[in-house]
Amino acid sequence: MAVSHTEASLRTLLHDWHVGNGARMVVFGGFSMPLNYAEGVVREHLATRTQAGLFDVSHMGRFRASGQATQDFLSRVLTNDASALAPGQAHYTLLANERGGAIDDAYLYRLSAEDFLLVVNASNRACDWDWLHAQSIPDSVRVTDQSDALAMFALQGPRSEALLAELVDASALPQARRNRLRMGKYEGHALIVARTGYTGEAVGFELFVDAQVAAALWQRLVDAGAVPAGLGARDSLRLEAGLPLYGHELGSDRDGAEIPIFANRLARFGVRKPGMGDYVGRRALDAQCEEYDAVVAGAIGFSQARWLPRLVQPLAVFDGRRPLRAGYDLLLADEPVGYVTSGTSVPVGCAGATEPYRMRPVGLALVRCDIRFDPAAPVRFTVRAARQALMEAQLVERNLPPARMT
Repeated sequence: MAVSHTEASLRTLLHDWHVGNGARMVVFGGFSMPLNYAEGVVREHLATRTQAGLFDVSHMGRFRASGQATQDFLSRVLTNDASALAPGQAHYTLLANERGGAIDDAYLYRLSAEDFLLVVNASNRACDWDWLHAQSIPDSVRVTDQSDALAMFALQGPRSEALLAELVDASALPQARRNRLRMGKYEGHALIVARTGYTGEAVGFELFVDAQVAAALWQRLVDAGAVPAGLGARDSLRLEAGLPLYGHELGSDRDGAEIPIFANRLARFGVRKPGMGDYVGRRALDAQCEEYDAVVAGAIGFSQARWLPRLVQPLAVFDGRRPLRAGYDLLLADEPVGYVTSGTSVPVGCAGATEPYRMRPVGLALVRCDIRFDPAAPVRFTVRAARQALMEAQLVERNLPPARMT
């Protein structure tokens, strides 16, 4: 996660609250955002895993698309099929180019038959807007930028549902299934509650609320027991869950080459199956999908791979405390076979937010496609930076236990 300490030109509605409550502020995606509060990243990470973490994610872009031909338009410009969503459902999707690379990854929410909300990354908000408007939007489709009108919070963790139920009417809570949403009201203003998130938690919500009452809702959530958390915990939680971040696992690699969308496991959920309609990037992504299945089955190796010579895979360090960092080289038998795309350390070995813990370095890496996790034959890399061996890292199936995953 690339952050900066230079002056930001943009602020969320809660900027003054964050500063007034001791947040360490950094620049991310052009916004001044909290990296962490006084208790620190680790405690915020643990609070999310054991209680309920509350994140201001209003830096994300929020585009509203409505009108008679909206479903067909979105199905043409996004990798996932908008027609597969019923009102009250959401799914992961991407904006792809014709080469099968990611312009951005996004989440699409179907609010009603002809009304959709598309959430995109903060750093890509302007270019996504321009790209969508270059795709021949039909006259009957109206696309508006709602990023300033709607604040966006993420309430994640096992206590989040009980906490939210104290503050909003039960009718505002969507059914207890991933990717379900419901339209409601808070203090007479628009509220969208969705069972989505970026932490890997089985219980979690993203809230879209009218800017006029956003600060009041945030404060009530905090007063009810939600623990404010910053970008540091958001990054460690998504890495523990193995979730990609644009600019690291999507977009361009460290040499400036395009990372194919299917280099990421999540492509299986964000790209429709071959034969399910035409869309921008379909030919390349159909080919990537076919090759991905062949690679996973062991039918082709590194030298035969045309589209996917490298795949993004999770790593962990079991003997050492130094965090993995983006750009570290991975060597196998002294041969370079990949590099770390994102890295951090996460707390393990405790069941509560205030209990003792130990730190484990984890990360994601772009690794040669023929080198895969095998429980019977562990793959151990030498991790190197600036030609100096730092530690040993191991491919893992996942870093977040399955019981916690969504």
